[in-house]
Amino acid sequence: MATGILMTLSKLPIGINTFGAIRDNDMTYIDKTPLTWNMVQQPARFFLSRPRRFGKSLLVDTLKELFEGNQALFKGLFIEGKWDWGQSYPVIKFDFAEGVLQSRAPVFAPCYHKYLHIFS
Repeated sequence: MATGILMTLSKLPIGINTFGAIRDNDMTYIDKTPLTWNMVQQPARFFLSRPRRFGKSLLVDTLKELFEGNQALFKGLFIEGKWDWGQSYPVIKFDFAEGVLQSRAPVFAPCYHKYLHIFS
């Protein structure tokens, strides 16, 4: 480090997999929204096959925040000027990270009741 220069490093988001927590707490974030933009522009299905701890949950959470229209989280990022922030979409996110699934009822019931009006 050069003499007389004070460097301030942002916190690293070790173990944090929510986009909002990273952005709200001014943690280090490498802008991957150009890749996200390319994904949402293609009418395709994607299978996320990456090793553990490779950012799959963070990517899914980033997509959730994007489709819910949380513009403030994307301030200064590539996608900020490209996304239609006047439009938001309902997002259903299932998180299986908590352990072994014994029954589907506790997982799907809250989402079913919350979004029943969409399927009616």
